[in-house]
Amino acid sequence: MARGRIDEEGMRRALAAVPLPRAADGRLVLAVDVTCWLRPDAHTSPERILCHTYGRGKDQHIPVPGWPYSVVVALEGGRTSWTAPLDARRLAPGDDSAAVTAQQLRELVQRLINAGQLQPRDPDVLVVTDAGYDVPRLAFLLRDLPVQVLGRMRSDRVLRRSCPPRLPGTIGRPPRHGGEFVFGDPATWGGPGTRTVTETRLYGTATARSRDRLHPRLTHRSAWAVADGALPVIEGTVIRLEVDHLPSGAVPKPVWLWWSGTDATAADTDRLWQAFLRRFDIEHTFRLFKQTLGWTCPKIRTPEAVDRWT
Repeated sequence: MARGRIDEEGMRRALAAVPLPRAADGRLVLAVDVTCWLRPDAHTSPERILCHTYGRGKDQHIPVPGWPYSVVVALEGGRTSWTAPLDARRLAPGDDSAAVTAQQLRELVQRLINAGQLQPRDPDVLVVTDAGYDVPRLAFLLRDLPVQVLGRMRSDRVLRRSCPPRLPGTIGRPPRHGGEFVFGDPATWGGPGTRTVTETRLYGTATARSRDRLHPRLTHRSAWAVADGALPVIEGTVIRLEVDHLPSGAVPKPVWLWWSGTDATAADTDRLWQAFLRRFDIEHTFRLFKQTLGWTCPKIRTPEAVDRWT
């Protein structure tokens, strides 16, 4: 592990060529998330990053030094939690996780195309993420690929509607954004674009409502600080999912999703929120890596050796 060599690109090409699970419509559904190899006591190991951990205290998120990895898997359908791992990249100190993930997905999609997994008439690949990602930015970075992005948003977000048509004779600078859509204020929602009701085995009645063409109002800060000219308007569809109960017995809270597509039908709405629920299968994959396959058992010192072991 310390001085060995592995043909990583050859292994990635081999993984992209194996038969992959697909959704009912023949679509590839990819889940991406970050999992950490915690090394709090490895004080001399370089390139460790403070990783947010859960479950180490009551309602506490404690940062612990470790090596975070961005992992991409293909999700299966049906009553199974198996996934098909396709790629893993370590995040170095100072990396922009959204930019690294976008580059990782870009290279993976190109390998899938080269392997014949994606044909011109196939439906777009659906990438599913959790709330830790800036979904509109990820969709913007992948806008030239046959990829759609679906991810959860925090319940305190505020989006904007499309700019209304400009009336004849109006003077002044035309607005770039319409009215506000406040997740926490039902008075700003307006009528739903679609509404579906589904009876589920684990969650009772699931009600999904979608609103079309909503976008975040970007500012020249953070990731957009170096943007030249006018900032883009990244429109998508917002889906609000409500369920009767949770298997754990906890009080269910509404889930807000943002999809990079527009003009969603009722069938799209159902397909999307069900695909998001399948995203949790990647958490079972992480547990398999760590508890069964022994991914984090060795006390490896250098990040290069960690990459080879991974």
